[in-house]
Amino acid sequence: MPKRAKISRNLFIFAAVAAVSATIALTLMPKPTEVDLGVVNRGDLAVTIDEEGRTRVRETYTVSTPVAGRLLRVEMHAGDLVTQGETVVAKMRPINPAVLDSRTREQAIAAVDVARASLRVAEANLNAAIASEELAEAAFRRTRALAERGIESEATLERAEGNLRSSRASRETAEAAIAMREAELANARASLNGREDIGQADAGGDHDGDEIPLYAPIDGRILQVLQESETTLPVGAPIMEIGDVASDLEVVSELISSDAVQVSEGDPVILRDWGGDNDLRGEVRRVHPFGETKYSALGVEEQRVRVEIDLLSPIEERTALGHGYRLEVAIVVWQANDVLLVPASALFREDGNWSVFVAKDGEAQLTQIEIGQSNGVLTQVVSGLEEGDQVILYPSAAIEQGSKIVPRAKE
Repeated sequence: MPKRAKISRNLFIFAAVAAVSATIALTLMPKPTEVDLGVVNRGDLAVTIDEEGRTRVRETYTVSTPVAGRLLRVEMHAGDLVTQGETVVAKMRPINPAVLDSRTREQAIAAVDVARASLRVAEANLNAAIASEELAEAAFRRTRALAERGIESEATLERAEGNLRSSRASRETAEAAIAMREAELANARASLNGREDIGQADAGGDHDGDEIPLYAPIDGRILQVLQESETTLPVGAPIMEIGDVASDLEVVSELISSDAVQVSEGDPVILRDWGGDNDLRGEVRRVHPFGETKYSALGVEEQRVRVEIDLLSPIEERTALGHGYRLEVAIVVWQANDVLLVPASALFREDGNWSVFVAKDGEAQLTQIEIGQSNGVLTQVVSGLEEGDQVILYPSAAIEQGSKIVPRAKE
């Protein structure tokens, strides 16, 4: 009996030791790493340069004051349709004269008096010239009659004729001087007109005939009214901007110079996030040859290059799009159809070469590959992978050649 008890106790101890050993072995045994897997497939790939853009009317027209004057209140508003040469977009009146202070008015009155006196002097000179002309004409007639009878010589006749011509020229000079003095008198009188004189004239009747209408230079819409209230403006002051939003709209984007060198005229463009349900089509029309220094929102200095893009989508697909609207620009710099693609998140560098971990038979197999173009999400595979291969996405440092892996359970 004691012998059987001893055997049973030994078996129990052996079983306990075996259980503890198995538990320790299972605990120390490495567990498979859970990983996310992606599949290598064939498909279309487009490489784009993405940037923010703004719409603008290519040719805007600024309506400005043709002369210095008083702009009447503008009744047109932004968005109103206008017709070239027919729609009156604004009206002006001649500018009011300045208010005269007491000294300036006295000086103007004195100038009028001087002009009157000069006119009287000119009239006196004219009377003297007329008298001289009459005497010269009478002398010429007498000398001519005597010369015909042989009493006076030809030389005396010629002198009399010369005196007559000189007298006529003096009379014409005196008449011209009167015209000049009359103009000076009118100018001096005009300088006496003050703002109060214009105000009284306006109060006396309707002066719509003095208004200067400004017509729309093109067919289109008013983009913005720069000066709406009635005010006095100098010549060339802007009043409003007009443009053809329907047919003359384009997109402008400013790219970082390192991206701009990859863009060429004629590259297709996809326009997104403009507010509509559909993406719009465009085409690069011009890449500016110079860059401008700009600062990002974080204060980083950047060299930006302006790129102008033509809108190719029909007007019916973008009727709500206007001047100065924001959208997202995707310029296609490379594209290909039916190429082998691998998720870009599976790629990493190993000894200077691009590599991936291929999931095969529950293990991670390190595989070097050769890649082509990439759009940041998918990358073209030139060699090293086959269609249908499963690759590990976002491989961690714990994964190495031959590591046991298991697909992560999807939630």
